Amino acid sequence: MHDNLIILAGGASSRMKKQVAVANLSEEEIAQANERSKGLIGVGPNGRPLLDYLLLNAKKAGYKNCYIIIGEQGDLFKEFYGSDNSNNNFNGLTISFATQYIPEGRTKPFGTADALFQAVEQYPELNTQEYTVCNSDNLYSTEALYALRETTSPNAFISYNRDALEFPSERISRFAIAKLSKNNQLLDILEKPTAEVLESYKDAEGKLRVSMNAFKFNGALLYPYLKNCPVHPERDEKELPTVLLNALKEHPDTTLGIPFSEHVPDLTAKEDIAEVKAYLKKHYPVLNWEL
Repeated sequence: MHDNLIILAGGASSRMKKQVAVANLSEEEIAQANERSKGLIGVGPNGRPLLDYLLLNAKKAGYKNCYIIIGEQGDLFKEFYGSDNSNNNFNGLTISFATQYIPEGRTKPFGTADALFQAVEQYPELNTQEYTVCNSDNLYSTEALYALRETTSPNAFISYNRDALEFPSERISRFAIAKLSKNNQLLDILEKPTAEVLESYKDAEGKLRVSMNAFKFNGALLYPYLKNCPVHPERDEKELPTVLLNALKEHPDTTLGIPFSEHVPDLTAKEDIAEVKAYLKKHYPVLNWEL
């Protein structure tokens, strides 16, 4: 088992900042959505951010060291989780920050693979350890985070049953599909699945599986592929699925898809805020850090 969780929070949050009319949000909520990183939007019953709930689930799953990757303007994270760059104590978790710097000539961050690469360059000890990586704007369950922590597979990801995700069908249809072997080893990731090929991507249980960016990595195995990750030709970013598939070419059968069938609350756009608030009010009426 490992104790390291890396949280991706340095993105530009462009979809959240889009100007849309949402009737059920207050002026304060709209202002936060436009100005804050998604994980810091106050969606909890007490106004605390979504990231609190992810960190709580991480603590319940046994993680000790949390590395939050923030952008160059990410000072607000330090107001919430500790003023030092590393080794802040937050409710029994050790919180450190890595900064994802934007390369000269670009206006926005260079993607999830670049974020992770910059983090392990800033904390090189991670390249000799194992660690979990996840988004800051998804609330992964304690059980899912624990499954990544306890697996003995060098690399792994939570392989979600697409039918259990409670999103509109049009949104789900855009999710990339994971192709798994009979032993749940990752074979391929199909980015834009068409209805015609979906049948051939079903797993041994007859389920379509998607990734919600919850991974476990072996630092030493992954590092050269992180360092040499190519830029996605359409999205102009360096992405973690690309890193994973490139590693698989030379190290087959090293990435386990851990099957899960549950919803993952997601805070991508303003339209998600009310739903996430309702979910937290129902399932987390009190933030109890005393485990």
